[in-house]
Amino acid sequence: MTQRARAVPVLMYHHVSTSPGMITVSPVHFAAQMAYLAEAGYRTAGAAQLSAFLAGEPLPPKSVVLTFDDGYLDNWVHAHPVLEKHGFTALCFLVTSWPGEGAPRPNAQTGGALPELLGHREGDLAIQGGEPDRTILRWSEIDAMRRAGTFEFHSHTHSHLRWDKVASNRAEKCAGLKRDLIDAREAFSARMGEVSDHLCWPQGFFDDDYLRVAREAGFRHFYTCEMAPNVSNEHAGEHSIYRLEVRDKPASWLASRLWVHSRPILSRAYLKLKR
Repeated sequence: MTQRARAVPVLMYHHVSTSPGMITVSPVHFAAQMAYLAEAGYRTAGAAQLSAFLAGEPLPPKSVVLTFDDGYLDNWVHAHPVLEKHGFTALCFLVTSWPGEGAPRPNAQTGGALPELLGHREGDLAIQGGEPDRTILRWSEIDAMRRAGTFEFHSHTHSHLRWDKVASNRAEKCAGLKRDLIDAREAFSARMGEVSDHLCWPQGFFDDDYLRVAREAGFRHFYTCEMAPNVSNEHAGEHSIYRLEVRDKPASWLASRLWVHSRPILSRAYLKLKR
């Protein structure tokens, strides 16, 4: 009988950058983590493969999903070349109002002077100040990453707003989120010719209203910031997808986490103990 994965760990990255921060992995550690995955025989799964697994289709035992939130420039500068080297694919959850126009900037593979990479807080301020191009991918870079097969792109809404915080009432919250999701889907259709049913919640927040509005907008797979084993449910439909936040740690740290979280019983026991 062919072996199959009992659980598929989904890893959560944001920045791969020389500018340190809480949700940043250094290029050195990221390269070492990806080299470990390759040497240990791991395979990266895309969104369609993960969906099929959750619905009951088999995946090989050493399957892992790589995800990146927000669509930062450093994903092109440092993550893309490493993924291409190993033949890996990652999912990027894109805030569709942020990417701009212009030619692709240099990355660690193309050579030349690399662009300045802002830290997370500085990048947030640049976005708020109307200068997302200083810290966010351009559409030309997104196209290059898609052509190379290093990244798939899925929705992280159009604005990244927390409507539960900015709206004055429930009706306004739901209407704002609905418009946000529709705008994101329209941007994906216009720019890429397709849109998936995979959605990553901004800041990991969702409630019953968020789920209802997202379902009505056509989404069926919801990525959280919570950690739990992703196991095969053997039925098609809607799924919450749990993720492990990757730290700026050596490959040995990642290896130990993958060993635990690819084993559902052990993963649940570990998380219960940790809580």
